[in-house]
Amino acid sequence: MLEHMPAWLGHALKGLRAGADALVIARSGLGSGAQAGTGFATLDLTSPAFAHEERLPPRFTADGDGVSPPLLWSAPPAGTAALALIVEDADAPTPQPLVHAIVWHIAADRLRLAEGAIAADGAGTPDGDVGRNSYLREGWLPPDPPTGHGEHRYAFQLFALDAALGDPGVSPGRTALVEAMSGHVLAAGLLIGTYSREEAAPVGPAASAMPASTATRAWRAGIRRAAGQANAAAWVAISRTVVEKATMPTSRPLSRRRSGRDWPRWR
Repeated sequence: MLEHMPAWLGHALKGLRAGADALVIARSGLGSGAQAGTGFATLDLTSPAFAHEERLPPRFTADGDGVSPPLLWSAPPAGTAALALIVEDADAPTPQPLVHAIVWHIAADRLRLAEGAIAADGAGTPDGDVGRNSYLREGWLPPDPPTGHGEHRYAFQLFALDAALGDPGVSPGRTALVEAMSGHVLAAGLLIGTYSREEAAPVGPAASAMPASTATRAWRAGIRRAAGQANAAAWVAISRTVVEKATMPTSRPLSRRRSGRDWPRWR
């Protein structure tokens, strides 16, 4: 859908991004018991299809087959009753990250999701239940960044929970999932895949990924710094600028200034 957005508008919106600080994993109050105020343990979350912070192969996006990528993770800590997964776009030009997938009630002893496993499943299966993405549909929402908007970071976030979520509703969305998880997270893992249009970003080898545990800690530190710099007034100024430029006649693309990162680049 967003591939039809004019490139000039994508460039104009480059500075308008939800931000890493708005991801579910960055929220407070998720930790369980004694960990509630100190964070939680780390899961190693990886994919055989792409490395952490490397480009997603097109087959997992709206430019290809649009299937969900395979995921692997380490054994969760003792006391884990279930797992939950949410995938968000930290760079969507929206106030909150776009949700690309939700899977809840994943069995605690399950250590993988196969390619294409995130698909509409109605009332779910014994292995888990797929929730609603930001388009209000069950299943995987293939990455579809606006042309010219720059690199988007798709955050795969896996949570180990100390209790089953009960019944957050039929095909729950992000709000219902977060409310049900709050106070029950024992551990979490983070894997970032990137994608863009009109950007020179070759697919990187999966073997080059930094350990997921290191990546998760780095992201948390960067996210917290970014959260402390959040300024709601900036959104108003950016929105006003975009509207003014969009209504101004022009025969050439708008500024191609590259937007700054909202957290340090970790290697």
